[in-house]
Amino acid sequence: MHRTLGTLLVIATVLGVAFGSLNNDNDNDKRHHPRLPDEGNSKLPNGRITEQEQTIEYWRNQAKATVQKLLEKAENRNVAKNMIMFLGDGMSISTVAMARIYAGGEEKPLFFEEFPFTGMSKTYCVNYQVADSACTATAYLTGVKGNYETIGVNAHVRVRDCEAARNRNTHTTSIGQWAIDAGKDAGIVTTTRVTHASPSGMYAHTSFRDWENDYWVGQDGCDPEHVDDIAEQLVYGETAPRLRVILGGGRREFMDRSHMDYEYTDKGGYRSDGRHLINEWLKNGPVGENRTFVWKRSDLLAVDPHRTDRLLGMFEQTHCVYNLDRVHKNMVEEPTLAEMVDKATDVLSTNPNGFFLFVEGGRIDHGHHDNQARYAIDETVEFDKAIELARKKFSEEDTLIVVTSDHSHSVSFAGYPNRGQDIFGTAGTGKDGLPYMTISYANGLGFYKHVDPEKGSRSDVREMEDSGADDFVFPAMVPVDLETHGGEDVAVYASGPWSHLFTGSYEQNVIPHMMAYAACIGNGRKACDAK
Repeated sequence: MHRTLGTLLVIATVLGVAFGSLNNDNDNDKRHHPRLPDEGNSKLPNGRITEQEQTIEYWRNQAKATVQKLLEKAENRNVAKNMIMFLGDGMSISTVAMARIYAGGEEKPLFFEEFPFTGMSKTYCVNYQVADSACTATAYLTGVKGNYETIGVNAHVRVRDCEAARNRNTHTTSIGQWAIDAGKDAGIVTTTRVTHASPSGMYAHTSFRDWENDYWVGQDGCDPEHVDDIAEQLVYGETAPRLRVILGGGRREFMDRSHMDYEYTDKGGYRSDGRHLINEWLKNGPVGENRTFVWKRSDLLAVDPHRTDRLLGMFEQTHCVYNLDRVHKNMVEEPTLAEMVDKATDVLSTNPNGFFLFVEGGRIDHGHHDNQARYAIDETVEFDKAIELARKKFSEEDTLIVVTSDHSHSVSFAGYPNRGQDIFGTAGTGKDGLPYMTISYANGLGFYKHVDPEKGSRSDVREMEDSGADDFVFPAMVPVDLETHGGEDVAVYASGPWSHLFTGSYEQNVIPHMMAYAACIGNGRKACDAK
C-alpha cells in the first residue's frame, strides 16, 4: 500500500514536471511567434488583402501557374550582340523587398525580379570579409578579385601604395575593353561621379579609390606627376578614351580650383594642377571626330546619336541629385537614370556590331550610408525603371541584361507590420512602450537621433516633426559616422542570351566571364566556339 502510494506520488510529480515543461514550451512558442494586439484584416490599410487571397484555390492556382511558367522556360543560346550590366550599388535583398512594397505592394515584383534566371554572388574582397565598391567593381567588371579600396589591379597592390599600381603587370582589363577590342562600343551611365569607385572599374587602375583628382594623390604623399589620378585616366588612359558614352556626375574632379563650374558659378573644381580636363577631353580625339560634352538635361535630350562620335555628360559638380530632390525641388535640368540610359543606348546602337553598357544606380548606396532609407528605396525604384526601359527597348533574342549589386548594407526590414502598411512607418511597440520602425540599421548616424545614451532610452518617433521628410534619418543601433556595408551575398538577375548561366551561387568575379562567353568576346571560352 505504502509502496503503491509512493509510486503514485512519484508518477504525479513526474507528470506535473512534464506538463509544466509543456506549458513552458508553449509559452516560449508564443514568445517566438507573437500575435500583435492590432493584428487582423479589419485594420489593413488600402484593403490590401483581397477576397481571393483568403481562399485555398487562389494560392494553389497561383503556384500552379508559376510551376507552368518555370516548365516553359527555355534556354536562349544565341550569341549576345549587346550586353547591359545594371549595378544597384548597395542593393541588398532586403532593399529589393522594401522597394517592391514602396513601388506597389508586397505581392507586386519589381520589373527585374521577373527576369527568368536568378543567382547569388559572393562579394568579399581578397583581404576583407565585407567589401567596398572598389574591389567589387574590379571583380564584376574585370573578372579578378582585388583588395579593399583598390580598382583595376590585382591583390599584389595594397591600398595607397604609390608605386605598385604603376606596374602594368598588376592591371586588370574590363569587359568594356574586351567589347571594344571585339569591335563593339562601350559606355558608362551612373548617378555617382563618373570617377567614383563603381564606374572607375571600367577604365581605371589605382591603389586608392579616393584618388579621383591630383590633389588627393598629393595629399596621400604620392607624386601626381607619376601617379595618374582617376579623372586623368578617364581622359588619357588606355580604355576610357575609347568609351563611346560616359554619363553621370563629377565635374569638380576635372577642373582646377580657379575654374568656376558651369552651373554653380560660386564653386570651383577640386584639382590643384591648373588643368581643365573636360576641355582636354574635347580636344583629345582624332581630327574630324565629333566629341560632345553636356551638363544639363535639355542638352542631353537634344544630342543626335548619328552625329555624335563620343558623348561625355556630367550633370552635377559631384554626384547626381537624388530623384526625390529632383522631383520635389523641381530640378528640371537633372536627367533621370532612365533618360541617361535611353540616350546612351541610342548612341551605342549605331554600331552594327553591338555594345556593352555599364549602368549604376549609385545613390542607393549613399542613402543607406546616411540611414536615409527613403532616398535609398526611391533610388532603387528609379533603377528598376531604367532596367524596364532597356529590356523593352532591346530584344531578348540578342541582348543580355544582367542586374546585380556590388555589396549589401546593414539595413534591416523587421518587426510585424500589417500587410499594406507604409514601409517607412512603425512595426510594433518595444518593451519600453515606444514604437519601433520597420526599417532600421545596425549602425550609423541614426543612433544619435533615436537613442539618448545619457538616459539610456529611445526617442519617440511620433514626436519627430521630420519623420515624413525625404531625408529623415532612420534608427541605428551603433553610433558610427557612416553606416557600413553588409557582407552577405547579393542577387543576380539575368535575361537574354545565355542568361541561364547566371543561376546558382558563385564568386562575384565570374559575372563578366559569363557575359563575355555569351557575347563571344574576351580571351576565355566563347559561346560561338560551341556552335
